[in-house]
Amino acid sequence: MTRDAPTDNVERQAFYDAIEPENLRALWSVMGAIITPQPRSDCVPVKWGYTQVRERLIEAGALISAREAERRVLILENPGLRGTSKATTSLYCGVQCVMPGEVAPAHRHTQSALRFVLESEGGYTSVGGERTDMHYGDFVITPSWEWHDHGNTGDAPVFWLDGLDIPLVQFLDASFAEGYADERQPVTAPPGDTLARYGANMLPLDYARAAPTSPIFNYRYARSREALESLRARDEWDPCHGLKMRYVNPLDGGWAMPTIGACLQLLPEGFSTQPYRSTDATVFVGVEGRGRAAIEGHPYAWGPRDVFIVPSWHEVVHEATEDAVLFSYSDRPAQEKLGLWRERRGNR
Repeated sequence: MTRDAPTDNVERQAFYDAIEPENLRALWSVMGAIITPQPRSDCVPVKWGYTQVRERLIEAGALISAREAERRVLILENPGLRGTSKATTSLYCGVQCVMPGEVAPAHRHTQSALRFVLESEGGYTSVGGERTDMHYGDFVITPSWEWHDHGNTGDAPVFWLDGLDIPLVQFLDASFAEGYADERQPVTAPPGDTLARYGANMLPLDYARAAPTSPIFNYRYARSREALESLRARDEWDPCHGLKMRYVNPLDGGWAMPTIGACLQLLPEGFSTQPYRSTDATVFVGVEGRGRAAIEGHPYAWGPRDVFIVPSWHEVVHEATEDAVLFSYSDRPAQEKLGLWRERRGNR
């Protein structure tokens, strides 16, 4: 696989030209481009400052209603993937705004979605007949093909980050979507129902698993943050991640979503990680504090609610200038299931 490609001559080029109308192509002429020695894509490192994105969404709020737009979202499109609506090769990222009194109407689709709440006083989402209030830092799941709608009963705009596996589903030609008959789906379960059933290391006796996604759909930030703080005292810092934990499905201990892996990590003030690279291109969101991410040596300073991308197999070094928390998501679960995921720690 490391040998040089054959040098084309006039006769070979004539052969290539002759087979092209027959929908044939010589593997040896393209092998180096399609089976690469290491990951290679057009995805590039990039950072979005939350303040600017927020201002643009406020502008959009005066131009189009949530009902007209169905979802008032600004896509965070990777500049290396212009025109594709992608944040990474396999994942989508956007920031959604729901103005006071608005409802983002109910619909469902085969794409799996996560919401990471950026601002919310009165924001809520309903998923599969259960409604949950949304608070800063909450990680909320919308499983594939589940009805969901959003709303805002407060006096200020609500914002959250949307992460979906749209590019992956699109690649597989498996996209379906439909709208609900009414603006809101009926709420048929009491608040906190799924957490009570599945979030206490217990399950209903006759529970039959129906989907690969976690039955818990709101992982409260207060609870997740408390777990990180409790573990800080153990002084068990991973040299490449600080203290990093993944959101899990309580049914099997696996990832909370089948195609998207979400994590929360704590970096204490002054902590600098060792170099790290992995095959899963990752979307990071600042939650608390401030820091810098050096991606292939180029520094990206971030603060609360800022978003940045670390592409596949790009070296990253995180440095916390104050106590910092990062939320992140990637396609690691899908890669692991396919036996493709790989990492490299340190400078080796």
